[in-house]
Amino acid sequence: MSTHFLGDTVVLTGRSLRHVLRSPDTIITTAIMPIAFLLLFVFVFGGAIDTGTDSYVDYLLPGILLITVASGIAYTAYRLFLDLQSGIFERFQSMPIARSSVLWAHVLTSLVANAISLAVVVGVAFLLGFRTGAGLGAWLGVTGILLLFTLALTWVAVIAGLSAKSVDGASAFSYPLIFLPFISSAFVPTASMPAPVRWFAENQPVTSIVDSIRRLFSEQAVGGDIWVALAWMAGLLAAALVVASVIYRRKVA
Repeated sequence: MSTHFLGDTVVLTGRSLRHVLRSPDTIITTAIMPIAFLLLFVFVFGGAIDTGTDSYVDYLLPGILLITVASGIAYTAYRLFLDLQSGIFERFQSMPIARSSVLWAHVLTSLVANAISLAVVVGVAFLLGFRTGAGLGAWLGVTGILLLFTLALTWVAVIAGLSAKSVDGASAFSYPLIFLPFISSAFVPTASMPAPVRWFAENQPVTSIVDSIRRLFSEQAVGGDIWVALAWMAGLLAAALVVASVIYRRKVA
């Protein structure tokens, strides 16, 4: 059964990736907004923001990476919604394939597409002066955090894609996720915020994730933030996976 599932998932993932490669503008579009934010904050606002660091782009990049993922997963919901509307899910159900492989193909495609977008954004950040002395272990840690973050939000996107009533509705869910980093430590230290906003910023998941990535890049001890970040992402992933599976079973029943 597991071999059947893996084989079907690989085949369907290949199909989804081919669709993405035929429309590379989706990956480019995903990277454009984070890069625009990167340029805006580095060259317009960066000089007026005191982060206590020598380079604002070093401080800024972790939050921009999360925005990149939040922007990219909208396309997962969009592609899933289009597959549902085209009737291809019904055709898949009439074939001897593992049902869950259809969803996992979209999820794996999201991971690959977002990884490419993240690499593009990191490349631009290096051109703007981003520097890190992080070793292989720290880079692997950053990569692991971003992959888990992408996986968790992708399953949220699956819920949106399965539940949406229109194309616009399928991707609109990502807008609050894109702007959540603005009320966190992603752009400015939380100490500069008014007390109620500061409380929210310090206790929402983006801050712990951003701070963990920032410390890994700067070769500092991550402390307890990493465990808070992992708990948030693992909890979101588990909840979204369960909800998406329930909705999917109802759709294909």
